[in-house]
This record gives sequence, structure tokens and C-alpha cells, in this order.
Amino acid sequence: MSSNYQSKKLDKKQKRCVAIIQNECKIEPVADGISKYVAILNAGLSTGLTEELVLETVEKFGKITRLLMLPNKSYCFMECSSTEDAQNIVQNMNGISKIGQKEAVVYLSYFDSLPQAEDSNWLKPLPKGLVILNDFVTEEEEKLLLDVIKMDNVEVDAALKHRRVKHFGYEFIYGKNNVDPHKPLTNKIPQKCDALWPRLESISKSCNYDFDWYVPDQLTVNSYEPGQGIPPHVDTHSAFLDPILSLSLESDVVLEFRKGLEKRSVLLPRRSLLVMSGEARYDWTHGITPRVLDVVMTANGNLSTRRRSKRTSLTFRRLRRAPCNCNFPLLCDTKLEALKRTESTIESEKAALLEEKNVHNVYDHIAEHFSETRHSPWPQVADFLKSFPQSSILLDVGCGNGKYLNCNPNLLNIGCDRSSGLLKVCSSLNYQTFRCDCIHVPVRSNSVDGCISIAVIHHLATKERRLMAIKELARILRPSGQGLIYVWAKDQNANNKKSSYLRQNKSVNKQKATEEQQRQQTQQQLEEKAKEAPVSLPVHTNRTEFLQQDVLVPWKVKNASAQQSEAEKSTFLRYYHVFEENELESLIGEVNDIKLVKSYYDQGNHCVIFEKLSKSL
Repeated sequence: MSSNYQSKKLDKKQKRCVAIIQNECKIEPVADGISKYVAILNAGLSTGLTEELVLETVEKFGKITRLLMLPNKSYCFMECSSTEDAQNIVQNMNGISKIGQKEAVVYLSYFDSLPQAEDSNWLKPLPKGLVILNDFVTEEEEKLLLDVIKMDNVEVDAALKHRRVKHFGYEFIYGKNNVDPHKPLTNKIPQKCDALWPRLESISKSCNYDFDWYVPDQLTVNSYEPGQGIPPHVDTHSAFLDPILSLSLESDVVLEFRKGLEKRSVLLPRRSLLVMSGEARYDWTHGITPRVLDVVMTANGNLSTRRRSKRTSLTFRRLRRAPCNCNFPLLCDTKLEALKRTESTIESEKAALLEEKNVHNVYDHIAEHFSETRHSPWPQVADFLKSFPQSSILLDVGCGNGKYLNCNPNLLNIGCDRSSGLLKVCSSLNYQTFRCDCIHVPVRSNSVDGCISIAVIHHLATKERRLMAIKELARILRPSGQGLIYVWAKDQNANNKKSSYLRQNKSVNKQKATEEQQRQQTQQQLEEKAKEAPVSLPVHTNRTEFLQQDVLVPWKVKNASAQQSEAEKSTFLRYYHVFEENELESLIGEVNDIKLVKSYYDQGNHCVIFEKLSKSL
């Protein structure tokens, strides 16, 4: 049985819309008959359409199990619960209905499938450590709690998007996103809340929930009118212990959790208690989108809308009295502040001079000897390069002698470097290379499938310049392309396992006294030579642990000729910024159009794999 839609002749505009969807989404329209997959041809996110507006209109005529709104597209898709639902929706909406404030009517068409996309975030598992306890309080307890907190007398706060907010125990200072533990409020958490804690402890034990338990000493109450929300945020790590508790009163609401590109929509029913611990508390942001309608998934798997009413949330927390020691650095203010304190104090105007004298000039002098010491690709870098499909374009930024340009001969391998001497080595091997600085790569944006930067960014003398280099790598990548970065780690003895750099050191107690004396004299000479650098920096003792982040590392070049009985030794000082743990990941987090895929430690290096976000995101 065909719908009324098939009996109507498509006009040119509709045909053009169908053709665009065919081309962009690689799906086919249904020529005859009906399908449970329906496209709205002329309305989508790029035209101002939202999920809640679509559902509010569509659910009058039929049920749908999935709504697919593609970023920056003027069309969208529905998977209906049945072909009967699909037919009813098309017959009642095609060429008839307007959605929201859209002036033009919408046109619908059947397709044989939906475009390939991730599963609905409703169907994905909740963030680890997130627990929702439904009906945690009774209706009577809800009334008692609302009565004791007395939010009706609280004035709205313009700085907080006109929400009503009240604090108990300690005030949360929004400008600092923290609390002052030395200034407790006289207004303590109401005693009516005391009955909640034995109940939570009993439930957590009986259900074996994996979170520590502390009786809260701070309470923030938010009163939301329909349409109000709260921006995505994480409760400050250094301010509060784990877990965070939130009790929803008076109304349901949908809370959005985000971690990079990952998103989860979580329905908080009225009188439920949300427990955020571990990863959910520390590594995901949570927020409420300002709107009057929420999209929800019903128990039978259908999507529907739920109109908001006034809601009051009670967020219970326990103050932390020491720095945070969590394993989630990207959103941890304790760890981010520690990184700030260890950042280089090198003045920006001297950074380029330092790099010119103690990086670029040095590598031009030592290029031949340096190349002789660099033969074998590191296995994990080689594995990364072998992961790309045939004919992919790979750019090695800071390619050195080109040892990675032939790891995967099925790629179009291109290298670039600042050192003319190292590029001569590449040229002798017939590698495709060009000369440039890593913070200004003359390559078109969105043009390469993959890029690597191995042992390069640690030669940049300020955080801003290191960030510029990463942004250049991100810029040249195509959407969904991946990059790999290696930098020297300050800790060369991670997990109590010495790196190869440290293992090459001979212990001093095995050296002869004369050799040790000679070593000390050499170190003194190097420290005198270091005074020639544009910035005063310590000289690192080779093959030992790093004590500072910004150092000059010696490189000895041996040049022997037939006429010389002994090798003539020349020593050059290379500038390095050795990275603290999580410092590289934090830099990645400051670049808007990439996401962290993986981070790891490899033989004295901190390493990250990152991915360019789709242009449509």
C-alpha cells in the first residue's frame, strides 16, 4: 500500500533535496511503498530546527524510536516504531505541517535506511560512576524539604541566569568556583536532611555501589523556572570530595553529560537522587540545556517530549581539606595549577633567539653525527603509521633524517624540518621533504590524513609556541585525520623502570677518580658555555634524571681524521622543555578542533594520539 505522498509528483526543489541526501548520506529513497525510515527534506539543524520541536509535532501522528539531527544539515531523519507510524506521520505532515516558527511547510520522503551514525546517546552506557536512585524520597519528604529550605524568599541572581540559589554550611563562590573552608555559614544543612544519609549508606551497601561515603557538610540549592538551565561544568576538584549528590524535587529534567565528543542524556526523575563518583564526577562535565521541552526515551524505547515545570535541586557535597589527588587531570584544577607553577618563565621575546641559537644552529652543526645515531623507528610510532589505509597522505613535521618516512611505503610520505643539514640527509635518500618551522607549516588546511611530530615540540621555549605547533598540526589535518606527538618526559624513571636514556649512564662509583674529575671539569666548562645562550638555563648532566623542566642538554660530536691521533671533541648545548605528566594532554585540551584519542608513556617520552573533529561538529 503506497502513501498519498507517492501519488504526488515531486517538485524540482524536493527532487533536489532527495538527490542531495542520496549523495551526501549514501542512502536511497523508496520509490514505491513505504518504509519506517523517513527524512524531513527541507528542515534540520542548519535551519534552526531542534529535536524537541520535531518530536512535539511528530508524536501527534506516530511514534519514533530514533531522531537523527546531523550537524550543519538542512534535513533530518526519523526511525519510526512501525511502517504504520511512518505512513501516518507522512500523510499528516508532508506538505501540510509547519514545525516551530518555520514559515514554510515541511516535505517528507521515505528512505531505505538511515545514514550511518553513532548510536543514540540514550542507548549508550552511563558514565562510569553515575548512579540514579529513583524515588529516593517520598512525596511527604519532598514537601518537608521544600518547606525547610524556603526558596520562595530568595531573590533571583542575574549573574546566574536569574536562578534562585541558596547555600548551607559553606558558600560556593561562583567567581572563584570554590569555597572558603575558613568561613562556615551560620546557616547549616537542615536537620530534615539527616534521614537521607543512613538510607543512602544502606542502599550503597546492599547494591554494592562503588563509591566512598561521607556525610555532606555543604549544600547548594538551585531553583529553576521552565526554560532555565546551567552551563556545562565539573564540580571543582579541589573544593569537594567524591561523591557529589543531587536530589531533584518538583520536576523531572534531562541532564547532559559530556566528555570530549562523547555525550550522554540522562533523565533525572522527580524525587530521584543522582550520585556522581569517580569518572562521572571528575572527568565528565554536566549541565542543563535552557529549554522548556526535554526529549526523553520512554520505557518502551520510543522518543517523546516532556514539558518542564519548576524544579528545585539540592546538591550535597563534602569539602576537601587537601589538594585533589585524582587520576583525571584534564578537568582537575589542582593539577592544572601545578602545571602553571612549573611553566617556563622564559620571556616570549627571547624564546625565538633561544631556539635559533640552541636548537636550529645546533642541529645544522650536528646533523651528520645526529643522523648516524638515529636509525631504528620506535615501534609504537611505526604501528601508528601502519594504521593508515593505502594512499593516505602523511606529513612528518620535524622529520629529522627521515627515519619514519619509509615505515609505511603505501602512504604518500612527506617530511619537513627546520634543519638544512638534516634535510640534506633526507634528500640523499630520495625522500620528499621541504624546509619550514613547525609553528608555521606552509601546507593547506584540512589536507593531510595523518601527521606526526616526534621529539620536536619539546624544543619550543614557551607554552604559547608549543601550543602554536599543536594548532598547526590540527589545522593541516583533514576531518577525522589523526596525529601523533612525542615529547621528552621530565620523569625518565616512570613506573620504577629506567628509560633507555638513563640506562646508558655508567654509575659514578665505577669510574676512576681521574675520570670523575675530568667529568666535573667538563661540566664546569659547559656551564661557562651556557652563559652564551640568550636565556640563563641550567646545563643538564647527560644520562641522569631531570631536575628542571627548561634545560640545556649537551651533544658531543666526534670528528676524527687520518692525521689526528685522537678525536677532536666539540660539544653543543640543545634547549629542551621536558614535560611533566599530563602537561601534553592539557595542551591538547586547549585546542578546540581536536580530541584526545590516547595518551601513553614510551621510553622516556610522553605521547598522545589526537583526532581532528569533523567540520560539521
